[in-house]
Amino acid sequence: MKAFGKILGIVVLVLLLLLVAAGFVLTHFFDPNDYKDEIRQLARDKANVELNLKGDIGWSLFPWLGLELHDTSVATLQAPNQPFADVQLLGMSVRVLPLLRKELQMSDIRVEGLNLSLNRDKNGAGNWENIGKPIQPADGAPVGSQPAPAPSEPAKPAAEARQPMKLDIDSLTVKNARIDYADAQSGKNYTVEGIELTTGAIREGSNIPLKLSAYLGSNQPVIRARTELTGNLRFDRALKRYQLEDAKLSGEISGDPLQGKTANYSAQGQLVLDQAAQVAEWNGLKVTVNQLRALGEIKARELDKEPKFDGGLSLAPFNLREFLGGIGQPLPEMADATTLTKLELATRVAGTRNSLSLGDIKLKLDDSNFSGTLGIADFSKQAIRAQLNGDRLDLDRYLPGKAAKAQEATSAARKAEVEATTSNAIQGDTPLPNAPTQQAWSDAPMLPVARLRTLDLDVALQLGQLTLDKLPIENASLKLRGQGGLLNLDDMRGELYDGKFNASASLDVRQDVPLLKAQKHISDVPVDLLLESQGQKPPLKGLLDLDADITTQGASQKAWIDNLNGTARFVLTQGVLLNANLEQQLCQGIATLNRKSLSSAHGGKDTPFRELQGNLTFRNGVASNPDLKASIPGLTVKGNGDIDLRVLGMDYRVGVIIEGDKSDMPDPACEVNKRYVGIEWPLRCRGPLELGAKACRLDRDGLGKIAAQLAGDRLNQKLEEKLGDKVSPELKDALKGLFKKK
Repeated sequence: MKAFGKILGIVVLVLLLLLVAAGFVLTHFFDPNDYKDEIRQLARDKANVELNLKGDIGWSLFPWLGLELHDTSVATLQAPNQPFADVQLLGMSVRVLPLLRKELQMSDIRVEGLNLSLNRDKNGAGNWENIGKPIQPADGAPVGSQPAPAPSEPAKPAAEARQPMKLDIDSLTVKNARIDYADAQSGKNYTVEGIELTTGAIREGSNIPLKLSAYLGSNQPVIRARTELTGNLRFDRALKRYQLEDAKLSGEISGDPLQGKTANYSAQGQLVLDQAAQVAEWNGLKVTVNQLRALGEIKARELDKEPKFDGGLSLAPFNLREFLGGIGQPLPEMADATTLTKLELATRVAGTRNSLSLGDIKLKLDDSNFSGTLGIADFSKQAIRAQLNGDRLDLDRYLPGKAAKAQEATSAARKAEVEATTSNAIQGDTPLPNAPTQQAWSDAPMLPVARLRTLDLDVALQLGQLTLDKLPIENASLKLRGQGGLLNLDDMRGELYDGKFNASASLDVRQDVPLLKAQKHISDVPVDLLLESQGQKPPLKGLLDLDADITTQGASQKAWIDNLNGTARFVLTQGVLLNANLEQQLCQGIATLNRKSLSSAHGGKDTPFRELQGNLTFRNGVASNPDLKASIPGLTVKGNGDIDLRVLGMDYRVGVIIEGDKSDMPDPACEVNKRYVGIEWPLRCRGPLELGAKACRLDRDGLGKIAAQLAGDRLNQKLEEKLGDKVSPELKDALKGLFKKK
């Protein structure tokens, strides 16, 4: 028995020696380079590819089945002279005996100098689409005739047939690889170059360390990026589950969109892909772009259909203005350069390939806090949807600063004109002020017309406090819709200085010149505070009720005023004319008619009135007011005239009907006797609106007519006394008519 075992051992040893000798002979006396043509033909027949072996082939047989290809390229059979891939070196080796057990044990896989060129032609066909496809004859018939298939063997059990080959690879190394993609239809080119990939041992169910670096570029727009990815890969092919643990992606990006700036970025987290459930997750998400810092988690589902994702995201407080400037996206000039310096966000995220929604928003922007939802329903249409509630917002700080500066420059010239007119106007004995001529509005563009034409909006906003055009609005509510260049302000309402207002409007930017329509209602709003908010010195006080329906066109303040048309009705109650002693001027007129001098000043600094009302018709920036009415204690005022909004000037003829002097000790020179009751005393008001009643003077021409009327009335009275009952009533009336003012 011992002899038999010894003989068996000798036989095994001899067989091993023979195998080693055979491997030595094959690898040293059999040169695969002598069979390149046969290998090429084999690639054509079996793989339907054109294999060009320009370099040497190195190989080994046992115990490693090794292969090295040098300077090799691959093309389709349809375009054999246009290789889509070439490689300087491809080296790999496989243990022979484990292959018999369906185990793939490999040493290092090395790939150097790989170039992959992918392109689509003008018809949209890709050069990779024919890989592995045979050449079809012109008549479309199949190439050659295939023998009838042999009777199939009994099917193997499903478990055995589906059992995957076990992988065991020491490492994978890719150096100096490049991928180019060109699209002839769009003219866009993309490159990934300088690709370097190294991994640890590749074994299923084990962590596989990997490191990948590359440079990415595109031509439309011109972008250049450097990126590096590290992490530990784990996979389970049976469960179709892949994980990238402790993943970290970092790099920098520059190019035309960044206007010469560079953005440094990084992303970290745990990535999971479950193909069986068609779910992908990114947990422990950490993203940085320059000074921006974000944390969160994202989960995608239905990957095989229309992918949907959701998750949570939070942004640490950062300076948005500096961040945008750092990536070459400067903000438009705003009235306040300190805006957008504080931004903090926490939200739930959901979306698809073409939409994004932010829900449960907790947003802090400068001094404002918001909650609600915000999203883009369709990226291609820029369809913005928002429902936000906020505590306060000073919108004036975010409006264009250039328009404000232009307005200040325009107002400066007009202010100088007004100041030159104001001196001593309150005395009432200076000449009638001239009508203003300086334009009061800026011609700086206020509307980004091109941008507005592309908007698709549906926005609802609720604010506890809103400052707009310097007006402090409480409990503001706004609903805005826009699509195809037509924007509708369905409703805007709020409380203003203890009063209320609501408005609706539409803006049509579909044509070259924007068209604006608006309807507004104001109730019990202090008019003096309205004027003060606009930087104007109020000429009066009172509670304003206003209904207006107007249209205009243009894109600047000046254009809006110059093209203003429509109607309005106003009522001002509990009013006071400030710094206007109307009683003094009236007494001066009465004293002139009485040919007496006033013994003292009359009235106070201001003139109160119970009501001021009228209707306005706007025509190209000029408001005509034919029915001005005011009720002042002891007086009734009527007027008609124009308000030129272009220069903020007025020109009115006012009639004052004296109802009687109610004071206990009237001035004899200003005493109103019966013959003055019911007479309409004429005033002319002309000048800047800021002057209010200080721009009013007695109308000398009108006074002459009143004097003639009074003289006629006195003669009629004397005729009545002289004639008595001596003449007929018809003759008496005829004689009186001779002295009446025509």
